[in-house]
Amino acid sequence: MTEDDIIARLKENVIQGRKTQQDEGIDEKLSGTPGVVELTRLALEKRISLEEIINALTAGMRVVGEKYSSKEYFIPDMLASAEAVGEAMEILKPLLEAANVETKGKFAIATVHGDIHDIGKNIVAILLRGAGYEVNDLGTDVPTEKIIEFIKKESPDYLGLSALLTTTMTEMGVVIEALKDSGLRDRVKVLIGGAAVSDEYAQGIGADAYCVDGFQAIKVLDSFQQAKTS
Repeated sequence: MTEDDIIARLKENVIQGRKTQQDEGIDEKLSGTPGVVELTRLALEKRISLEEIINALTAGMRVVGEKYSSKEYFIPDMLASAEAVGEAMEILKPLLEAANVETKGKFAIATVHGDIHDIGKNIVAILLRGAGYEVNDLGTDVPTEKIIEFIKKESPDYLGLSALLTTTMTEMGVVIEALKDSGLRDRVKVLIGGAAVSDEYAQGIGADAYCVDGFQAIKVLDSFQQAKTS
């Protein structure tokens, strides 16, 4: 298998959501062939650059995002691909750290106090890790004080807040006000998401962005990153 073949197959297996060779994927013809994990390890054995490997993973997820947006893929399909990429990134992580390759940015995410829903939050976390961000998942029903303490101690670039319920979404505003009171608001960009919120609500509470899903979150974060370097 040539280097070009490995990179092409890596991208295709991300699209197929095949983490290992045991996974069937969408195209049954691939059953029994190397999946994302095996191909990532093979790429490293062949001394393919980390950049090329990550670009292949990212390109695959970009296609998955397009298929999800067009309703060709559904949440289980998208999650399978995202988890495959996440597994590959775990393999690459020690090498990235040894090579001093910086992540795109540090992202903290939490479901706000009073809300225990985590499916949307978990999906966003998986997608952002696959896109090259360092993600710290603070969990569900997270008290505002814990979020503020984390921002003080760890200084993430971004904070994602999730809420499913109209009764808990007001906690997002509470967190933003607490950031202001602590003198931390200018240190972190705040993104909100969840079924209960909207772009209008984000503007109303002073959040930096509203994201309808994880793919939009990636686009928003990448635009923030680009603005930093331009």
